[in-house]
Amino acid sequence: MARVSLTPPRTLVVRCVEWYARRTYGRVLDPVAALGHHPRALLSYLRFELGVARWKGLDPDLKALAVMASSAVVGCSWCMDFGYWENVRRGMDARKIRDVPVRRDSDVYTPLERDVLEYAEAMTATPPDVTDELSGRLRTALGERGFVELTLMVAVENLRSRTNSALGLTSQGFKDQCEVARG
Repeated sequence: MARVSLTPPRTLVVRCVEWYARRTYGRVLDPVAALGHHPRALLSYLRFELGVARWKGLDPDLKALAVMASSAVVGCSWCMDFGYWENVRRGMDARKIRDVPVRRDSDVYTPLERDVLEYAEAMTATPPDVTDELSGRLRTALGERGFVELTLMVAVENLRSRTNSALGLTSQGFKDQCEVARG
């Protein structure tokens, strides 16, 4: 159960953000509702997320794997649920997303994808456990720009996952929409 009410005060900011969320995602996202108790923080966070969405230095599938691996380590069921929905909707192979928590036993990943998953997991550990060898392989494969974006995406997902987990936010059932048989 959420540790903060998911019914924020009905300010103009909250109403506008809720309208946008319903239009874009079909419902109000629980993190939006939770942050709605502090409209200035909500707006700042949304501006930040809009900026992050414009980063294009890393392959979207690699970015998704890094984000999902980080949220799996933190244990954010909301992030895992939404991330699965978001990436399947975008066209990513559902097996790759589904296997993130059991990545070591899965045969669906390329060597680069395995390095990205390992990096996200190592970076999310407390304290971080990133090695020079792994960083070097990723810098060579992705270039400096891609490596920096990968690092920042893992950090951003740590912010999201730790915030959502601390607020007690859990799955909203987004993944279930992907699992429905299409007729």
